[in-house]
This record gives sequence, C-alpha cells and structure tokens, in this order.
Amino acid sequence: MKSLLSEIRQCTVCVEHLDLGPRPVVSGHKDSKIVIIGQAPGTKVHASGVPWDDASGRQLRKWLGVSDEDFYDAQKFAIVPMGFCYPGKGKSGDLPPRPECAPLWHKRLFDKMPNIELVILIGMYAQNYYLEKTAKKTLTETVKNYKEYLPNYFVLPHPSPRNRFWLTKNPWFNKEVLPEFQEIVRNII
Repeated sequence: MKSLLSEIRQCTVCVEHLDLGPRPVVSGHKDSKIVIIGQAPGTKVHASGVPWDDASGRQLRKWLGVSDEDFYDAQKFAIVPMGFCYPGKGKSGDLPPRPECAPLWHKRLFDKMPNIELVILIGMYAQNYYLEKTAKKTLTETVKNYKEYLPNYFVLPHPSPRNRFWLTKNPWFNKEVLPEFQEIVRNII
C-alpha cells in the first residue's frame, strides 16, 4: 500500500491540465474500514496537502460525528477522491475532477484495502461513477433514496458551505439521513 500511495503522489498524468500543477492528495491503509470518495481537492487542500483541510472538511467531520483524530486515522478512513489534484477554477466554482484519476487508481487502491465496510460517495461525480445506472436523475433524488445503496454505499451531498441553500431546502437530510449515517459510521469504527 505504501508504494502505491507513493506512486499516486508522484503522478503527473494530467499535468498539462492543472493550473497549479500536480499535487495528488490521497490517504489509505491496508486496514481502512471506510472509504470517502469526494470530488477533488480545492485550493486550500492543494496548498496544505491534507485531505478535507477546509470548511467542507469541518462540515463533513460533523456529519460523520467523528473527531479530527479519527478522521485522519487511515486505518479507519481512506480518502480517495475522484480527482486527486486541484482541477482548476471554472465559471461557477472549481472545475470537475480530472477524468484520468478514478480509472487509473481507484481499483488498485481498493484491491489493497480488503477490510472496507462502507464507501461514502460525496456528490454527483462519485455517485454517477460508482452507482452508474442506479443513480437517480438528480443528487437530491439519489440522497433521498440512500437506503437503496446500503450496505455498500452511503450517498451524500457535498458538505461545502455553498450547499447551505440545498440543506435549507431539504430539512429531511439533517433529520432522517444524518442520524442513520452517524450510527452506521459509529458501528464501523
């Protein structure tokens, strides 16, 4: 696992497409129990090299109901984004994750983590990639029907502060989904 992580962190496959250059951000351990698959690092995470080291990460840890110490314990949580490097700025936020990463690295990483009990799919990019035809037409529908994807996957919206309007429009998420999500996470770790 260490050599694979090292290989990923040295990846330059899509260097010509990255405004800030390559800096793959990934973590995992052969004993990881939960895999978190989000979109791609933002500028703060690109600068620090620490996954989810931003406001979205703080919100995600609240949703998980875990401490920073537990979250960054790779034996508990592997962090495997759809795109390992900051993809650049788009018109209304960051660009989508680079399409090269998941096909190139995900299976190899999963093969090294035989103790995975849950994969958390954050946002549409991860959900569409892993759920394929079983993903609903919208993220809201997919998250609303989260039980269909258990016990292998748990689907979430992105915990970005930009999604506060989505959270306000969908109070069922905090009332129904998060308590069950936290219980599942607690039982695994």
